[in-house]
Amino acid sequence: MGVLCDLFEGLWYITVLNIGPVFDNSLACSQDARFTAYLFELRHLRSLSFFNCFSSSIRQPATIPSQNWQKLAGNLETLEFRSNQGLTGAIPAGLSLLINLQSLVLVENSLTGELPQELGNLVHLRRLSLACNQLSGPIPASLGDNLVDLLILDLSTNSLAGPLPPSLGNMNSLLKLDLSYNNLNGKLPGEVEKLKNLTILDLRNNNLSGGLSQSFQGITSLQDLLLSNNPVGGNLMEFRWENMRNLTTLNLSNMNLTGEIPESITEIGKLRYLDLSSNNLSGSVSPKFAALPCLNALYLNGNNLTGELGFSAEFYQRMGRRFASFDNPSLCYRMKPRGHVPVGVAQCKHQHDVPISNLDSGNKLSDKNPNQKSSFMASFGLSNSSIAGFWWVLLMQAAAAAAFLLLMLA
Repeated sequence: MGVLCDLFEGLWYITVLNIGPVFDNSLACSQDARFTAYLFELRHLRSLSFFNCFSSSIRQPATIPSQNWQKLAGNLETLEFRSNQGLTGAIPAGLSLLINLQSLVLVENSLTGELPQELGNLVHLRRLSLACNQLSGPIPASLGDNLVDLLILDLSTNSLAGPLPPSLGNMNSLLKLDLSYNNLNGKLPGEVEKLKNLTILDLRNNNLSGGLSQSFQGITSLQDLLLSNNPVGGNLMEFRWENMRNLTTLNLSNMNLTGEIPESITEIGKLRYLDLSSNNLSGSVSPKFAALPCLNALYLNGNNLTGELGFSAEFYQRMGRRFASFDNPSLCYRMKPRGHVPVGVAQCKHQHDVPISNLDSGNKLSDKNPNQKSSFMASFGLSNSSIAGFWWVLLMQAAAAAAFLLLMLA
């Protein structure tokens, strides 16, 4: 609802205020919308939301007020600014005065500057989402020290830089950690193993390096592990992937990974999506991937995989375009008559043995039974090579005898 009111001591007060085209009865924004001091007189306000209200940063730019937030501190639990392209400037440190705030959502605006470290004082926060802005600078080192009740932390799609602070490991209740599409660097902190309730870890498209952290395999609650497009490096064989039994999505593409694909990944029974593309992986591909009951996407393209793909035509048909293994020069597939085949992969060239009957057609034992000759040789304990040697010795003996006779008759 756009506006909700509750009764306090015989008087009606506004408790929920949604401004912008969120609901049919939401309050509309004027083209020259501005914050007013009267807003901070709504002392019983529990939820305040602005959606698509400040639309132009060129014609009518606006900033989040930096003062008076303490007037709403007694009751305000939710504060949201969504899809306000005309909302510019920094996140004011004064928001940290909202001591009862449980949800702070500042998404798809044009906010700039660094994250105020004072946000770590919002000890009752359960959701902190600042995605899709133009925020820069490091993640405050102390951000996670006091946010032990936080369930969702989303700082994605900004320009944040620097390392991941170890204090993130203190957010024991965290369910989702999304820091994707930033400029974060350094090693993956081992402290993440403390996040025992984490189900989504998204660190895609950063500059993280230093190899895979062993601590990931200790987060058995993880369902989505997304690390793609980071120069992390490392070897997948170092992990006990079978312990991550709840994984449904695993994206490790373009990470400079080396070594073989561990067969233990095929023991993750709930796995639906696996992307190992654009790495330096080598070795063969286990046919056991086809037995994963939930798998509906497998991307292995852009590696150095070798050998023969042991999947059936039915597997290729079921996966369709959700299976890719091209750009592996030494990888091939076994031909299946009238079956589906993997795109961009060559057919294996098997070298078949040529039957002896084709080599020695003048000495056939039987035209009707091509196996009769081999059976005959086997009955005497002779192999192909030994029988050939036998005829060669016999021929030489005959030649020697003929030469002796010629000498005697001369």
